Amino acid sequence: MRRRLALSIVHCALCVFGVSCAPKRIALPTDAGTPLPDFTRIHQAITRTCSGIRTLTAELSLSGRAGDQKLRGRVIAGFARPASMRLEGVAPFGPPAFILVTAGAEEATLLLPRDSRVVRGERADAILGALTGVMLAPADLQAILTGCVTASPPSAGALHRGDWASIAFQDGATMYLTRAGQAWQLRAARRGPWQIEYEIGSGTLPAAVTLHADMPVHVDLHAAIAQVETNVDLDASAFTVTVPREAQPLSLDVLRANGPLHDTQ
Repeated sequence: MRRRLALSIVHCALCVFGVSCAPKRIALPTDAGTPLPDFTRIHQAITRTCSGIRTLTAELSLSGRAGDQKLRGRVIAGFARPASMRLEGVAPFGPPAFILVTAGAEEATLLLPRDSRVVRGERADAILGALTGVMLAPADLQAILTGCVTASPPSAGALHRGDWASIAFQDGATMYLTRAGQAWQLRAARRGPWQIEYEIGSGTLPAAVTLHADMPVHVDLHAAIAQVETNVDLDASAFTVTVPREAQPLSLDVLRANGPLHDTQ
């Protein structure tokens, strides 16, 4: 009975996902480089749009893998500063695969409508990590998806071989840039365990983001970003979810043990 329940949880959380190929990583500069004297101005130009985003809604088309699970699916995402988030896994039919909401970084709710299970009172980054392998807080995820990478101030810049440049931040993150005509364009970043890669489309925000990490499990996750709207007022109800009375509690440990992190136990 317990095994059947565990398998049901995984199916409900990941039913929007199927097989896919993991994207390859970009080879980033490894040389020390020479000083980039105008790195502050360059950083301001690159982050001019994303730094002004108060709210963001978008459709994320996901592909890749986390641990031994191959992932593919669609997620409707909504963010509002400073730390509100809603992620809704779109199933091919019927109720959403999952709904993850938080109005602050300290407490979130995950509802699995198809299994009538709920996780309450855990941090959003912990739930997201147990569910998908991507352990990021709402503000961090918004910064990465919009191309700001981090809210930390820049501290240094460097020019590298192969027409690359980098900007280092006080929190240890690094942004990597390539030439786009006479200007610099965001191409990749490192933040904590993540290597982040960007595709810039015709607009000023990324058209796609790819996340790579090796700890606690190997993650290669590509997110194509569409239907983007910014700075549209979002009602506070967008970051809440109505939990049915019959929904049974689900512990983060059980969710983690049956998600992408299960092979680390």
